[in-house]
Amino acid sequence: MTKWNAGLVSLSSLMLMSVMLIISGCATPLVGRYGENGQTKEEFTRYVEGVFKLQNSMTSEIMALLEADSENNHDDLLLAEQKMQQACGPLNEYASRESEGLNIGFFLSRRVEKSAIDCEHAAQKVKVLLRH
Repeated sequence: MTKWNAGLVSLSSLMLMSVMLIISGCATPLVGRYGENGQTKEEFTRYVEGVFKLQNSMTSEIMALLEADSENNHDDLLLAEQKMQQACGPLNEYASRESEGLNIGFFLSRRVEKSAIDCEHAAQKVKVLLRH
């Protein structure tokens, strides 16, 4: 295979991958909008930071409650907390990688973008259960 053919194959592969990303909905927004609500990058960053803080706060409150009240049944709360951890997994991975100075990557960023609202809803559910 000549250099020209190898370059053409690479270009074809890149174009095919780009088309697949666009079709699958994994491409970066073309107009600079982020998340399910179409926010600007700055708005989305603030939103995700708030969701991260809420989720961490709920985790801390659960730990404190379980430490202070180990005798009562908290199965509903623990199940909700487990679902919150699953929904917030991409956000927690992002924060962990960022704090360690590791590469974030395009696909992790997209997973955070797609999961932020589910993470927030799960954290809000935990918050409601904690208040009762």
